[in-house]
Amino acid sequence: MSGAVWNGAGRRIHMQEVGTRDGLQIEAQFVATADKIALVDALSATGLSKIEVSAFVSPQAIPQLRDAEIVLREIQRRPGVVYSALVPNARGAERAVDAQVDEMNLVMSASESHNLANLRMTREQSFAALSAVNTIARTAGKSVNVSLSCVFGCPIEGEVPVPTVMDWCARFVDELGAGGVTLCDTTGMAYPGQVASITAAFRQRWPDTELTLHFHNTRGMGLANVLAAIDAGAERFDASLGGLGGCPYAPGASGNVCSEEIVHALQLMGFDTGIDLAALIAAAARLPALIGHEIPSQIVKAGRRLDLHPPPPDFEAIRQRALAR
Repeated sequence: MSGAVWNGAGRRIHMQEVGTRDGLQIEAQFVATADKIALVDALSATGLSKIEVSAFVSPQAIPQLRDAEIVLREIQRRPGVVYSALVPNARGAERAVDAQVDEMNLVMSASESHNLANLRMTREQSFAALSAVNTIARTAGKSVNVSLSCVFGCPIEGEVPVPTVMDWCARFVDELGAGGVTLCDTTGMAYPGQVASITAAFRQRWPDTELTLHFHNTRGMGLANVLAAIDAGAERFDASLGGLGGCPYAPGASGNVCSEEIVHALQLMGFDTGIDLAALIAAAARLPALIGHEIPSQIVKAGRRLDLHPPPPDFEAIRQRALAR
């Protein structure tokens, strides 16, 4: 990384929240619909650029998100915030249009093995299904973003060739006209040098396409990967409130990079995230009561860098004794 990344100098970084979809979908405890709506409303007030609210998938497949329509219809939408949802097929696209989603997020894997394990389809079959979603979205005037999983490595196959990644990006951007692409580190296999290289390659080829990076912190390199991507020209990042998330096909995989941890670090480095960090932390602090367990967030546990603590009860006596020596 160049020295420039250590001084943000007011450079704008857009933070996009995925915890209400990517995080809640794997939780064992169903979060009540009213609580989901209240959580999204709280997140809307923090200054996030985009919130992936839910997913229009089969309720049998992901029962935790069976209330997607209600949540999308009843949240209080703030101007300037994009409200997105994962949409896997034409039926989901029709539901998303009815729920007035702003953007449809289409997901498939750059790895054939992961795509089969995760989506039960070949990549070509996924592309055909997502092409149909793209047509419905375009007809309805909705934006389309494509999230390409396992860009930085597959837990089944290992390395995913960069030309393979770029070829799939080309099919979505050049053939289907997708306005945005998210390069996903689905199982936390990315490392900074690789991130910088792939980010720069994408930026050079599609400078006008909205690029998002989506990292997991499985091997403790989440923040380092964010900084490497920024250094290579990225300005948009997915993150998950409280650090929720994971992948069922990567044993031991931890959640996504934590929204409040990334914002805390970037703000200290001088980047403009547009985020009210205190409000974001307050939203994250709601999660344990909603999901029934503690969250990975170190910022919720330890506080911000300058969140100070009171001295010991006998501090004044200690000071007086020290001065009397």
